[in-house]
Amino acid sequence: MSPAPHVVAVLAAGGSRRLGHPKQLLRRDGETLLRRAVRLGRDTGAARVLVALGAAAARMQQELRGLDAQAVLVEDWESGLGASLGTLQRAMAADPPATVLVLGCDQPALAPAHLARLLEAAAQVPAGTAFSSYAGVRGLPAAVAWSLWSAARFEGDEGLRTLARGPGAEGFAQVRAPDLAIDLDTAADVAAAVSLGWLDGPARD
Repeated sequence: MSPAPHVVAVLAAGGSRRLGHPKQLLRRDGETLLRRAVRLGRDTGAARVLVALGAAAARMQQELRGLDAQAVLVEDWESGLGASLGTLQRAMAADPPATVLVLGCDQPALAPAHLARLLEAAAQVPAGTAFSSYAGVRGLPAAVAWSLWSAARFEGDEGLRTLARGPGAEGFAQVRAPDLAIDLDTAADVAAAVSLGWLDGPARD
């Protein structure tokens, strides 16, 4: 049996320490960024959507009610983003996809068209992988071939940066998305996103 075309991995385990309250629960058009990320991922035609949860996991699970998504608990989420990626890697191993489309909850400018372009770009290169490009870096969202995802060692707070810069990286596609550079780490980031119409406001849930 051939692998599913792609699976979506949503990174939602972080504690939003610098912001001081969960960025996953900020809203755009009345919808929390967590639910929005799951919806955008599902709308790409994914075989399934996995959501990495850690900080305030019970509250986040409540937010996922009614959505066609699988919550994956990251017990060591505080050790860094690599913990989430590694946990998702293991959760997918029994039924691996061809591609993993990984995205976070902290890029309020993310649009469905960008995810479609990432998947298309990944399919057009031999490496089967495409990264978003903004602010001089390769970052999330990214469409990563399972052969790379399954072999990667995710540790600490490195996330996908090591993979994006590692062997074979010159063969990865890049899809420009300068608006995704705003990622809600601070109150100033939230204010900027509100001013641009990408968030409803800084009110806490």
